Amino acid sequence: MAAGATLGEGPTWDPASGRLLWVDVLGMRVHSYDPSTGRRAVRTTEQHVGAAKPRAGGGLVLNLRDGVGLLDPDGAFRWLHREPVPGRRANDAAVAPDGSLWAGTMRYDEAAGGGTLSRVAGDGAVRTVLPDVTVSNGTGWSPDGRLVYYVDTPTRRVDVFDCDGEDVRGRRPLAVIEDGAGYPDGLTVDADGCVWVALWDGGAVRRYTPSGELDRVIELPARRVTACAFGGAALTDLYVTTARVGLTRPHPLSGSLLVLPTAGQGLAQPPFTG
Repeated sequence: MAAGATLGEGPTWDPASGRLLWVDVLGMRVHSYDPSTGRRAVRTTEQHVGAAKPRAGGGLVLNLRDGVGLLDPDGAFRWLHREPVPGRRANDAAVAPDGSLWAGTMRYDEAAGGGTLSRVAGDGAVRTVLPDVTVSNGTGWSPDGRLVYYVDTPTRRVDVFDCDGEDVRGRRPLAVIEDGAGYPDGLTVDADGCVWVALWDGGAVRRYTPSGELDRVIELPARRVTACAFGGAALTDLYVTTARVGLTRPHPLSGSLLVLPTAGQGLAQPPFTG
């Protein structure tokens, strides 16, 4: 689906509405797409938006430049947690099995250690999970919720932690992206526990087994692949976001939402409890 996004990110399937949600971070837009009808809608935000996720009671939770906000079903907006930091913006986010939002940040200048990964509960309580990250990106959980996968893009690694609710420990690399293959960005976990990783400047999505073996590579025409998620009624279609920011000669599909039908079997994602 051609969209001309500057920095497409964060595809998320919303089963309640049968829509695919995604954002244009720098374009300050939240997109929705209904594959059954082809209907598209766009909502503009007042700040750069790193992610938009469904809420249990309807509406969306937004990871914004100055914090985390709630968009009600009637369109009303309110802050859940506001913490502006000069020179910092929101980036990717994910909803944990317990319904909390794990929200990432980064510096606009991508200064080392300028970002965080924080857990935001439904009541607005915030706890820093990982301080001093650089470009906080993909986050996802194993099917049993006992492992969490995470990407701090400049490390070129997909890391894995043991996870016990709010706490993570035992950080170790699941996979390292080799030089020349791009940088890991967003990720999703499938029903087999395999991790699908989008490669920024790599023009591909990779699938890694739970033991870290590379077992599938899907090459794409757009160079800057940002994130991926399973969607559709059966959660078998892989939706992929892309970007055109920083490219002097972007591919015509750069900034588009791509779909790979029947690519695998995804997991149902919980809504945010707030």
